[in-house]
Amino acid sequence: MAAPLPPETKIQVVQALGGTSEAAAAARRADAVMLWLAPAVLEGRWPRVPWRRALAARLAREPRPRCGGVLLELDAEEDGRPVRVVAACVEEDASAFARLERARELAARILAVRPREVAVWAPGAGARAPALLEAGVAALLAAAQPMPSLAREAQPPPAPRRVRLLGLGRRLDLSATLAGARGNHLARWLAALPPNVLTPDAYVRAARRLARRHGWRTRFLDRRALERTGAGAFLAVTRAGSRGAGILHLAYRPRRREHPPLALVGKGVCFDTGGVNLKPARHMQGMHADMQGSAVVLGTLAALTELRWPGPVDAWLAIAENLVGPEAYRPHEVVRAADGTAIEVVHTDAEGRMLLADALALAARARPAAILDYATLTGACIYALGPRMSGVFSNREALHAPLVEAGRESGERVWPFPTEPDYDEALRSEVADVRQCTLEGEADHILAARFLSRFVPKEIPWVHVDLAAAEHKGGLAHVPTRFTGFGVRWTLALLGDPARRARLLETAE
Repeated sequence: MAAPLPPETKIQVVQALGGTSEAAAAARRADAVMLWLAPAVLEGRWPRVPWRRALAARLAREPRPRCGGVLLELDAEEDGRPVRVVAACVEEDASAFARLERARELAARILAVRPREVAVWAPGAGARAPALLEAGVAALLAAAQPMPSLAREAQPPPAPRRVRLLGLGRRLDLSATLAGARGNHLARWLAALPPNVLTPDAYVRAARRLARRHGWRTRFLDRRALERTGAGAFLAVTRAGSRGAGILHLAYRPRRREHPPLALVGKGVCFDTGGVNLKPARHMQGMHADMQGSAVVLGTLAALTELRWPGPVDAWLAIAENLVGPEAYRPHEVVRAADGTAIEVVHTDAEGRMLLADALALAARARPAAILDYATLTGACIYALGPRMSGVFSNREALHAPLVEAGRESGERVWPFPTEPDYDEALRSEVADVRQCTLEGEADHILAARFLSRFVPKEIPWVHVDLAAAEHKGGLAHVPTRFTGFGVRWTLALLGDPARRARLLETAE
């Protein structure tokens, strides 16, 4: 049986061109209004918006108001019906992340009244208005999407029928925002499914259903196929009986081809017990979501397909479970990966890098122009950054700047870590080509990246994303749920900018 895919929530986004008077009239007709205020309101200079006297009175009651802390809520009445108005002041130099965080607060208060139509308006914001309106749209879409629930009386979140953007002088290109929102929702939905629902075989079936919907080619490498390819690292992890495990290859082939081939690789561990090195109960909580790297790949591929990305994209999903059983792989075993590398097993809970080793080696055989991989890989990256950013690693130092820029622009922030060759000293083995990890755990996120880099030829630009921000209690940026879907919006920002895209796909060795 296939795992359920998320239901489609249809929300119409309308862009209303016109000046202040047209925007004011449209705001009065809405059920709720998200109002972005400029810092000038702190000095008493209010734009000509409805309810400005009531809002100014609310602001006057704020003790020591500062722009980033102002959030005003007002229940007004227009023609005998209620209108929820929620307004926030945003500093002129506010980052994309700060805008999205504030938009998440506004969206929660607005959707609490279950409006049919929401107006989003940034009067007096000038050149900042498009970014503020985009943040509002992203937050409303993220909050309105349902998440899985098996409860008898599960209630879907309130979803407006229409979001209307006001005060625009020209239409905004929101295609990446809309496609990214759907891709992000897919990633979050899959992460939230229970492990007895999203089993490896159910996951593969669901991905194939998605492939039929989007016109992707599919190829599934099961145990026998992986034995033929020599994928001993993957097979070692799944020896304990991970039913339905394998590497799923999805291929997107557009008619128009302007860009060279790109490969996306994702870790898809549907449940991680730790194997023979069994996790304690506290650390086994949430291990059904150890497949978020693969979910981000699926969400990104779906978004790129919707955007009609003009270049081939291959997705490689390493789908498995890390279980305990008589056949489970053990420390000190030596297994051979698909590229012939002999790996000494040190710790069975470092299964993600084993699965990715073979997935990366297989992806590299097609000689793509670049490879990006995504994984909830190490606790060390969370310890280093916390759950608010993710770590990035690359075999091209020149890519660090565009990777960080894409994070700042998208609000899904990343930070680059070093991958210097001398870290390999910790992975030297006396019986194999490389050790899987160390027992000490020191700099494990860097050692994991160094390990994975062995399976990507040096001539192929490669980026590894350690998803430290895959989960954050209470949500992150514009996303209100624990599972954040981090990576979809960042990847679209990376690929959507011509300069960043060129540096990724054409970076010289």
